[in-house]
Amino acid sequence: MAADQALAYRWRNGSLQPITFPSHGRLDELLGIERQKTELLANTRQFVTGRPANHALLTGSRGTGKSSLVKALLGEFSGQGLRLVEVHPHDLTDLPDVVAPLRERAERFVLYVDDFSVAQNDPALAALKAALDGGIEEPPDNVLIYATSNRRHLMPEFRSENEEFKFVDGELHPGESSEDKIALSERFGLWLSFPPFNQEMYLELVRLHLKRLGHTAWDEATEKASLRWALARASRSGRVAHQFARSWAGQAGS
Repeated sequence: MAADQALAYRWRNGSLQPITFPSHGRLDELLGIERQKTELLANTRQFVTGRPANHALLTGSRGTGKSSLVKALLGEFSGQGLRLVEVHPHDLTDLPDVVAPLRERAERFVLYVDDFSVAQNDPALAALKAALDGGIEEPPDNVLIYATSNRRHLMPEFRSENEEFKFVDGELHPGESSEDKIALSERFGLWLSFPPFNQEMYLELVRLHLKRLGHTAWDEATEKASLRWALARASRSGRVAHQFARSWAGQAGS
């Protein structure tokens, strides 16, 4: 496949590498995140049609569909020129080089940064701030950043930071460390939070994944087994539901 015909790329070893078989699911199979889907779809639709749009930060519990939602956008908007570029968090210092060959292209590029967090003095922090706010170079109109993170403000939280809070004229003000974290996350114009799934939603996800695998039978034994599976992993995430469904359907077919 020619590089300029790919729907998705990854930045690796200093170059954009086309992905021959990009992963993109279906939006209608992402359950329990209707508000988040609606808002990210609207923002992306604005982007691909050449209207103003915001960088997006998707935060929340693991396995709740943050990454799946971003990847599903490719199936929804690739026909309108959307392309995904996967950038590893450690490679954010390369952002100027990533963006440079995209600036003059007709497609619209979302730089996808998955599971992102940075330390206080991480060089990626300065690079991301410049990319989001614009440094001395004007940011391209055809590039947005969509980042996912398990941390609301992208950086680790430390107990010592609570000691930095102080009262000024009766108002509570955060310390410098907390201010830096909030300032970084506020550079994303669109914030989407993904709360953990409850038991009812988890079971609905299990049934959906089983159906996709051709296993439509559902009984008390299946439900109890799926709940034990989640309990053993201390999580009722969509990822855990998918893993159980693969195990259960695989055993049923043996």
